Amino acid sequence: MPLPKAPDKPATIVLPRQSPAAEAPRARRQAPIAKPAPEPAARERPAAHLALVETRARAATRKTRPASGRPRLFVLDTNVLMHDPTSLFRFEEHDIFLPMMTLEELDSHKKGMSEVARNARQASRSLDALVATCHHRIEDGIVLSAVGNVEATGRLFLQTQALGDALPPSLPVGKADNHILGVVRALSETRTTCDVVLVSKDINMRVKARALGLAAEDYTNDKVLEDTDLLYTGVMALPESFWDRHSKAMESWQQGGATYYRITGPLVPELLINEFVFLEAATPFYAQVKEIRGKTAVLRVLRDYMHAKNAIWGITARNREQSFALNLLMDPDCDFVTLIGQAGTGKTLLALAAGLTQTLETRRFSEIIVTRATVPFGEDIGFLPGTEEEKMAPWMGALEDNLEVLNRGDEAAGDWGRAATNDLIRTRIRIKAMSFMRGRTFINKFLVIDEAQNLTPKQMKTLITRAGPGTKVICLGNIAQIDTPYLTEGSSGLTFVVDRFKGWPHAGHVTLQRGERSRLADQAAEVL
Repeated sequence: MPLPKAPDKPATIVLPRQSPAAEAPRARRQAPIAKPAPEPAARERPAAHLALVETRARAATRKTRPASGRPRLFVLDTNVLMHDPTSLFRFEEHDIFLPMMTLEELDSHKKGMSEVARNARQASRSLDALVATCHHRIEDGIVLSAVGNVEATGRLFLQTQALGDALPPSLPVGKADNHILGVVRALSETRTTCDVVLVSKDINMRVKARALGLAAEDYTNDKVLEDTDLLYTGVMALPESFWDRHSKAMESWQQGGATYYRITGPLVPELLINEFVFLEAATPFYAQVKEIRGKTAVLRVLRDYMHAKNAIWGITARNREQSFALNLLMDPDCDFVTLIGQAGTGKTLLALAAGLTQTLETRRFSEIIVTRATVPFGEDIGFLPGTEEEKMAPWMGALEDNLEVLNRGDEAAGDWGRAATNDLIRTRIRIKAMSFMRGRTFINKFLVIDEAQNLTPKQMKTLITRAGPGTKVICLGNIAQIDTPYLTEGSSGLTFVVDRFKGWPHAGHVTLQRGERSRLADQAAEVL
């Protein structure tokens, strides 16, 4: 019996997945948490516009005016623009104020090739485009939607005159942060018709503002989740009564060497495409959701990679989650795989084993490309000599360690045989720096992005969009080990792609739970 055609819009089944309480962190923005008051009828958007934006992602992020009815004026710190250059258009109906010191700091950071410098230049270009549309007194504010960002219905105000208020003598007058705090205090006293709020990514800046009695908030628009416990794990444990409640009118068949089940029951609306389900009973059941159509789901029984007969490059899964990960890594219909887990869970080893098997044995891919974020754990070691791969070598210690494990091979081959195998492997693995990824297209490649938790959502988008026909992208990381400034577990690019790709028929995710490196490493990860 052939497998029915996948639904045209599989994302629609995601809606029942999260409860309103779980969706609340994602919906959080700069608007206050207070219960919103209904907007007057004159402010309702046209029905045609609602039809264009009424999706779960957009509807969840809609801001409303405070219950008090007072509008809000957000004063942006420089680090907000350098972190997200599109933040000017992320406050919807609220107004924005930029102190002159923010513009000065933006100008001082625009030089260079770093991500911060690029963001500063992009923010400056956006400001230039907005100012060019202003044909009236700039003191009256610039319409933010004038350059095409229809969601931003507020106005941008630039500091055109000296603003300042007496700050405590202990705060140095010449410091940029204190100058911005003085502007915020002055605006709080002169703009009595609105609530003035400072928005900054700098924790100390927010602490000082609150100590002075000023309202301050973090920039939260880039955060996917406030609580990482809500992050999609890709795995669901089935209740013991699963078969009793879902076996009515159940169908089963075999196709392509795999067993399929079509089930109907109350658990179906909670499932996602490519999510793994398991039931630990007398007869364990491990399956993957392959289709959801209405109240019916199709489950495919997984290949058991814990058995030696299904070893991948000599590697067998040591636990349930590793077997799930190998099912994704070896699935030719899965183009994007994300693996999250603490140190020692086997993320890199599994990805390399699957890549070598599909590159050297089945020849599905032409080569393996490995890259990672070059964020130092401690003090930087400075500039490195050599070619691109030689410069990246110090960052690829994990790759070398795992290749050594994978190349142990057959002891009967001897030193010469192992050396020949090692040379063959090296010819199919390329180490690339992220700095030179823009504009490239990878065709029939197995692309591994290691330490992906240190990437911003924008950097992650840049890397994933390099994938051409036949390319599989693997993102590995541990969101508990983020070394990039201004990134948190909720705003990391890895968290971003896990949340945005869930439910897509050609993507899968697994959170690895159990460490397999050594008993010492497991104990250290638990108690330290």
